[in-house]
Amino acid sequence: MRAEIERFLYLEARLLDERRFEEWMNLFAEDGWYWVPAAPDQKDPYDGVSIFFDDRRIMKTRLERLDHPRIHSQKPASRTMHALSNIEIDEEHGEEGEVLVRSNLTMFEFRLDKQTVYGGRCRHSLRIRDGGGFEIAWKRVDLVNCDGVFETLSVPF
Repeated sequence: MRAEIERFLYLEARLLDERRFEEWMNLFAEDGWYWVPAAPDQKDPYDGVSIFFDDRRIMKTRLERLDHPRIHSQKPASRTMHALSNIEIDEEHGEEGEVLVRSNLTMFEFRLDKQTVYGGRCRHSLRIRDGGGFEIAWKRVDLVNCDGVFETLSVPF
């Protein structure tokens, strides 16, 4: 199962780097969500501001904007490279039919002659599909500098 989980996470990273955002969104379950807290150790996305807190409907809207020909914040488009490490499978803390996976993430973004590096800790709850494979029930990315000052963030982590 470990190799399948790693392949799934690497696929997710590649889809983001290749700007295949619709395919990335389709990795999420219909009730799936994606959260990047704006404060260290934030317990709940409803208690304060988040950098991202998207369900499938909001993801779709955000991704449609990213693909819009007149979006200012992505002219030229960001180029990214996601690197994953320290992948750990925590089978004890997952919900029924799900596997909790922890990993470290480094994302390099290059845009307008500027390179920015983001680092964080990820948690994925991967739901095991009936026919095999996984879908993302939820994903949380805790950026090391989540409470810092950011330029406009457009692309997902």
